[in-house]
Amino acid sequence: MLSYQHSYHAGNMADVHKHALLAWMLDYMTQKPKPISYLETHAGRALYDLTGPEAAKTGEAARGIAIAADWFTPDHPYARALAATRDRHGPQAYPGSPQIAMDLLRFEDTLILSELHPAEAAALRAALPGVSVTQTDGFAAALSRCPPDPRRGLLLCDPSWEVKTDYDTVPDVLAKLHRKWPVGVLALWYPVLDTAPHRPMVRRLHRMFPDALSHTVAFPPARPGHGMTGSGLFVINPPYGFVDQANWLSDRFATLCAQP
Repeated sequence: MLSYQHSYHAGNMADVHKHALLAWMLDYMTQKPKPISYLETHAGRALYDLTGPEAAKTGEAARGIAIAADWFTPDHPYARALAATRDRHGPQAYPGSPQIAMDLLRFEDTLILSELHPAEAAALRAALPGVSVTQTDGFAAALSRCPPDPRRGLLLCDPSWEVKTDYDTVPDVLAKLHRKWPVGVLALWYPVLDTAPHRPMVRRLHRMFPDALSHTVAFPPARPGHGMTGSGLFVINPPYGFVDQANWLSDRFATLCAQP
């Protein structure tokens, strides 16, 4: 699907949820003196301007990171990545997941990114020169690159979900990836919508991966009539301590939802 552009949604509450847990996982995994591989199936452009016309049109960042930034102490890996981006590009810049990974990974780690949208792929290459970026279907690219070298690592699957069949096909893709890369941390982000199309998929995923973890948070709609009221992350082989970090984040979102 080539119509989706994340610039309209960058820095929203779903990004806060997804990126805070991603940053924590990458930080945890890079504390050991062993290199890791990091792969993305739908990388986006890596760098976003929250004052741009797309972000201004939806106002989602104003209801997202603008509120949530104070939740994180300066030493939290998400806060560190956000600060690094803003130090380079200004106070209204926001890092996508590839930029977060770039700022948290080490020289010896491997970064492998896929993005199908031509304009987004071009922006991604411009933001992260020298990084491996393939403009192709992210699912096919991940299957072709797994298992990566080094074998220790994490893959983020973050589709737009505009292709409704993704809810049926993603579990099969994850099953194939897990068979090829059984030690990999496989993280799937999905939106929580009023119509709840994610529920059958998540139930199926839990049957397929009974030891995996699914973490969801709820938040007020970014604007009247907006259908996304939450965010979910399904993680196969979650790193040690993930549950504690997820519960800490749940408490922050619960406080937000409790406000009048």
